[in-house]
Amino acid sequence: MTDVSPDELAERLYDDEREDVLVLDVRHEAEYEEWHVPYSVNVDVYDELVEDREAAEEQLAGLPDDREVVTVCAAGVVSQTATELLGEMGYDAATLTDGMNGWSRVHRSAPVPADLEGTLVQVARPGKGCLSHVLLSDGEAAVFDPSHYLDEYDAILEEHDADLVGVFDTHAHADHVSGGAELAERHDVPYYLHPKDALEIDATPIEDGETLEVGTVDVDVIHTPGHSEGSVSFDLEGEALLTGDTLFHESVGRVELGVEAGIEDSDVEGNAATLYEGLQRLLDRPADAVVLPAHDPGSPDPPVTATLGDVEAQNADLDRDREEFVETLASDIPDHPPNFERVKRTNVGQEDVPDEELSELELGPNRCAAE
Repeated sequence: MTDVSPDELAERLYDDEREDVLVLDVRHEAEYEEWHVPYSVNVDVYDELVEDREAAEEQLAGLPDDREVVTVCAAGVVSQTATELLGEMGYDAATLTDGMNGWSRVHRSAPVPADLEGTLVQVARPGKGCLSHVLLSDGEAAVFDPSHYLDEYDAILEEHDADLVGVFDTHAHADHVSGGAELAERHDVPYYLHPKDALEIDATPIEDGETLEVGTVDVDVIHTPGHSEGSVSFDLEGEALLTGDTLFHESVGRVELGVEAGIEDSDVEGNAATLYEGLQRLLDRPADAVVLPAHDPGSPDPPVTATLGDVEAQNADLDRDREEFVETLASDIPDHPPNFERVKRTNVGQEDVPDEELSELELGPNRCAAE
């Protein structure tokens, strides 16, 4: 049986070779609509592959035969049956290893165009919509919002021959398990998190107005609560704004997750009002600063960037006055991220999830933006 690794598929899809491959998702349509590999097509044939291969063959018979078919399901099991059947039908077929579980582990990186005395690398995780960043300057490095796949960041440090001096989280995330504390411990450096989010986790506190240095680059801390009580943004010398889940390119952070996870004493309306005030502080920054959020709602390929001026022009949430903003965010609650209560509790130190459960816990789409 031929397999295609998630990393290999990502390279083919994002590096202009996607016309040579047809990604076939055999899951139920509702699962596909919620979360899927970009550029894939869905043929809802999962039940037939399990129960009636002849019926499955009929549904798959119309697929184009001029390119390789890579089959996808949740864990790469039923899709292997699809690959076997397609092979019998004369197709060149392979299975995505571990299915969507494997796709969730893919990381891709690229430099961010920012005028800094150093290099800023964006690490995208297309299967989760997560964006993290590595600042490298004068032989030192800092990592912002890392996933728990730590080798991805160690490889960047090694490539740039840089020593890690700190790990930062913009907030206690709700959609994925942070690797921040573990990465900091691995390198014996501080893990920085605002005290309002570091409820029961060992972290070095950061406060509004504080400035830290990474090489020759100043990192200014801006407390921008609302998405979470401890949300912060980082201003890199007016050239780049790491906005976490406070400000996205076309939306803003949702305001009810911490309340509904039972870790905040605030209410949704109060969080929305607080977020509005925090956003005004960000909008005072230079219009040509590059806005770098911690998530992108699609399947991002780095670098995902926009200037603050462009964000102001395209983000409808920023056009609302305070009253409309609060009313909209407090009343229009989209679907929650999968397992967000446990993920959130893990990231504030209230729950310890075994390593073997981490990947499964955070599977599914990113839903940290207000809609």
